[in-house]
Amino acid sequence: MAEFNIAVVAGDGIGPEVTGEAVKVLEKIGEKFNHKFNFTYVKAGGCAIDEFGKCLPEETLEVCKKSDSVMLGAVGGPKWDNVEGANRPEKALLGLREGLGLFTNLRPATMHKALADACPLKPEIVEGGLDIMIVRELTGGIYFGDRGYRQGKYGEEAYDTEAYSETEVKRIAKNAFEVAMQRNKNLVSVDKANVLESSRLWRKTVDEMSKDYPEVKVSHMYVDNAAMQLVRNPKQFDVIVTSNMFGDILSDEASMITGSIGLLPSASMGAGTLGMYEPIHGSAPDIAGQNKANPIAAILSAAMMLKYSFKLDKEAEAIENAVTEVLEAGYRTPDIMSEGMKAVGTIEMGEVIANAIMK
Repeated sequence: MAEFNIAVVAGDGIGPEVTGEAVKVLEKIGEKFNHKFNFTYVKAGGCAIDEFGKCLPEETLEVCKKSDSVMLGAVGGPKWDNVEGANRPEKALLGLREGLGLFTNLRPATMHKALADACPLKPEIVEGGLDIMIVRELTGGIYFGDRGYRQGKYGEEAYDTEAYSETEVKRIAKNAFEVAMQRNKNLVSVDKANVLESSRLWRKTVDEMSKDYPEVKVSHMYVDNAAMQLVRNPKQFDVIVTSNMFGDILSDEASMITGSIGLLPSASMGAGTLGMYEPIHGSAPDIAGQNKANPIAAILSAAMMLKYSFKLDKEAEAIENAVTEVLEAGYRTPDIMSEGMKAVGTIEMGEVIANAIMK
């Protein structure tokens, strides 16, 4: 029996509801495949501010560090809009990423055939479905570069600096190549090397890293072209690796293409197997506690945890297949409900997916 320790940061709003269903599904996986998952619940975000006065208590970070992986719900909400900037709920995410050494964000954009009608693109463009993985650098680039204000030629001006070191590019590229090896071995590196010096270093470093992965086909694409290609011919992509800012933009675009942004998971990874797994949606406080939230993104985040942190590919596939089966059977939470489908709530959706796993 394999045993894994998972820290659960349920967070705010619908976070506790959707992570609760993900835990339920993982317990079924443990039952079916003879694994034991130990869950330790800790607080971060707005609920931690309410109880401890800080968005990320030291105990929470220590528990997460000692765990095999971390499951996150969602943080934040209008209740904490007036909290000082350094202690806002969203800062807990940055603190967890930094404290756990997580520098890679994995954002899959998968279109389920049962929900193809929700895709905003023409049916012939996405016929057969979509399955794209965006690997985004998470802790460098313009979001973390030197910034400030100064007097310029035309008065006061603000500046933000884009900078990447060879080491930063190497480690994100390594993770991207490893992901590509687990998929279709096709990697597109997105940059702006025709303009930016940092992108020229990025491209050069990715090319050097490619020598260690001869099985992976590597190509380069300027970010403006990549944005266009995602809506023109998204099926050409398997894995995309790119910088923090470009990845922020492209991953949201790719998510909307699927037509089901509320169903998409994500993972934040570092150099080892420890990762933090979370749905890409927010805390949705307007529907919290009403059994309306869609738990599928959290459940698929648990599947990513099995695959990328625990190397349990068969178990991850069991969750993914169960989700597909349930959607094809017509079960829908309010956010994806359409005429003729079977309306269910958060708890019911979790239960039918868990039951599908045990078949």
